[in-house]
Amino acid sequence: MDACHFRCAEGQAFEKGHFEREQTRTCALFDKTGAAESIDCSLFISGAAKMTAQNGFGQILSPLSVDEALAAMAHGAVPIAGATWVMRAPLRHEPLPGQLLSLSGLNDLHDLTIDTKCASLGAMTTHDKLAVALAPHADLSGLAAAAGNSANPGIRRVATLGGNIATSAFAASDLAPALLAADATVILATASGQKALPMETFLASRAGLGHGGLILRVEIPRSPRNAAHARLPMRKAGDYPCAIVSISVSVLAGMIADIRIAVGAVEPTARRWTALEDRLIGTAYDPARAEAEARKLTDGFTAREAIDAPGWYRLSVLPVLLRRAFLKLQAGV
Repeated sequence: MDACHFRCAEGQAFEKGHFEREQTRTCALFDKTGAAESIDCSLFISGAAKMTAQNGFGQILSPLSVDEALAAMAHGAVPIAGATWVMRAPLRHEPLPGQLLSLSGLNDLHDLTIDTKCASLGAMTTHDKLAVALAPHADLSGLAAAAGNSANPGIRRVATLGGNIATSAFAASDLAPALLAADATVILATASGQKALPMETFLASRAGLGHGGLILRVEIPRSPRNAAHARLPMRKAGDYPCAIVSISVSVLAGMIADIRIAVGAVEPTARRWTALEDRLIGTAYDPARAEAEARKLTDGFTAREAIDAPGWYRLSVLPVLLRRAFLKLQAGV
C-alpha cells in the first residue's frame, strides 16, 4: 500500500487510518505509474473500499476491532501496518495480496507501557518510537539500538514492531535477535482466544500461522541485565545487515552471572547462541576472550547464501560483532 498515496479532492494527503473519519470526501488513488482512480472515502466507514488501480491492489479493509480483523484474516486478508515489506513485493517478483487489512484503527495495538516488572509493546509501535521509549532502560537498550539503527529514518517512522517480526521471509530483522536476548513473549489474538508464545517459539512457528493469529503486543520481563546490539551492513547505514549479534548480560564482581546471546541475519531465522552462552557463563567479562570463544563455535550455524553476502562471510564477522557488543557494555559493567 505504501507504493500509493491518497489525496482528497482538495489536494490534502491522508494516511489510510484517517479515512474512518472522512465521511464524504471523494479521493483519488495514485499508483507508481501515475494512474489514478476516484473512490468514495465514505466506503471506509463500513470497513472496506474497492480499489482497482493499475498497481494490482484489490480490497483494503479497515477493521475497528480485533474480532473484525480476525474474521477478515480467516477469509484471506493480509494484515498491514507500515507495509514496508508488502510495498516491495513487485521487486521480489511476488504477487500483491488481493485483500489488505489496515490495522491502524486498532487502538490497543498502539499502546506502549514500561514499568518495573514488564515492558508491553503494542504491535503497531514504530521503530522510532521504540528507540526513544526504550533507550533510558539498560535492560532494554539493546532493543532500543536495534530499532534506532535499522533501515533508515523514513522506514523507522512507519515500520512497526509487529510487522517486522511477523515477516518470516525477512532474515535480516534487527528486532528479532534483540527480542530473543530480552526473553520476549509474543501475545497473539486467535479465534480461540489469546496465546502467549516465547519469542523463539513464535519465530519457529510464524510461517505456519497463516490466517490463525494476529500479533497484539510483545511483553518483555524487566531484568537486571544490560543489553547491547551490534550489526554489520555491507555498504551504508540504510542497508540490511549481513550479520547481527544482540546480547543481554549481568555481571557480578567482574564475572558473567547470566547471559543471552542472539544472532540474526546469518540463518533464515534469528536464534539464540546457546553453545556460546554456556561457554561464557561463569567466566570473566572479557570482550577479547568472548571473541576467541565465539570463533570456536561458529560451525554450529548454517549460514545463508544471498546477494548481499556469502555464508562464509557472515560466519567470519560474528565473533567481531560479539566483541563489539561486549565493548559497548564494558563501561557499564
